[in-house]
Amino acid sequence: MRRKDNLGLRGMLLFAALLLALAPRAAAQFNGSVRGQIRDIDGKPWAGIVVELISDQGLKIFSTKTDNKGNYVFGIVKPGNYKVAVELPPPNQIYRGDVFQVDPAKGDSVQDFNFKDILAKQSKSDPGRAEAIKKQEEEKQKIEGVKGHFNAGRGYLDQETAAKTELTAKMRERVPDDQKDAHQQAVDALKQKVADLSNQAVGEFQQASKLAGEKDSNQHIFWASMGTAYDLAGRDDDAINAYKQAIAAKGNSPEAASYYNNMGNVYARSGKVDEAREAYVKSAELNPANAANAWRNFGITLYNAGRLKEAVEPLKKATELDPKSAQAWYLLGASLVGSIDSTKDCKVTADKMDCKIPEGTVAAYEKAVELDPNGPYGAQAKMGLEGLQAMSSGISTKYGGAKKKKS
Repeated sequence: MRRKDNLGLRGMLLFAALLLALAPRAAAQFNGSVRGQIRDIDGKPWAGIVVELISDQGLKIFSTKTDNKGNYVFGIVKPGNYKVAVELPPPNQIYRGDVFQVDPAKGDSVQDFNFKDILAKQSKSDPGRAEAIKKQEEEKQKIEGVKGHFNAGRGYLDQETAAKTELTAKMRERVPDDQKDAHQQAVDALKQKVADLSNQAVGEFQQASKLAGEKDSNQHIFWASMGTAYDLAGRDDDAINAYKQAIAAKGNSPEAASYYNNMGNVYARSGKVDEAREAYVKSAELNPANAANAWRNFGITLYNAGRLKEAVEPLKKATELDPKSAQAWYLLGASLVGSIDSTKDCKVTADKMDCKIPEGTVAAYEKAVELDPNGPYGAQAKMGLEGLQAMSSGISTKYGGAKKKKS
């Protein structure tokens, strides 16, 4: 009797285990999946393409993107009729495949799209649509090519900037006589590195410009980037030409102001002061918010060229627009001193020289000291004030005794 009961219990347990084993399979059969591969007009795997699963009522059920191999997958899809829609590159037209059935009993529904074959078929039945798809793919490839070349150019330009900074620091080093040959070799190597990186950067920007086409709205960026690469390498004529091309592409806009400013810097470095003035003035006109920087750069250009009297006006404008620039105040003071004509403004006696100091000189130096008390411009301004006291007996400042007279 007990043995019969045990057999009954074992039978019930086996039946329950069988139900548990079969249950997951029965549940899984209620859903299917859709997968496939998208290939472009050259028959190559098409990565990053948006793929949608559309129901027979026109509802979007799922959306995904193809992986690097052009594959996509929709899992856990209920049985029914569907279409796969492929979103093509700009202008973002949709290509819809044929209706197909998801039947879990038949396994995965595979929906592949090879646009090389699709175009070949459509070119016979619908030439216009086939041509549109082809143009969209070509446009996508062009955009990717432009972006790739431009990013590569930016990478070379960043390396060139770093190499130029290293070169500038190396050239300022003071070395013993027995190390000068090795030091010069290091300098020459860095110069060559800057030149090579400049060529590589320009080459990439040129390719980006060519691929984009002359009517592309980003042409000014490509040309300005070339200008920077040439500028860093000291290729002044090439840099100026590139900046002119950037300006021509952008037209009279605030953004073009920076190109005029950069061109002014190159003109200044090459000693073409009048051309630099025109560029800086145009920069200030196009972007009044950044006019102080343009006028300061112009003043620095004239100052470095030894045209101190002419530097006074732009430096005055720079201090009016940006009264917190210690550099501009110091240079203004120094330019005012430099504009003194010793034959007309100074009286020389046996033991001293007494000069007429231009109005605003002391105030400019004092402002530089006030803004930069412990910095280089403040230190140079203090030296300038000491020099003024030596040049004129009537000069005294708040940094050198009681004030008697202030010019």
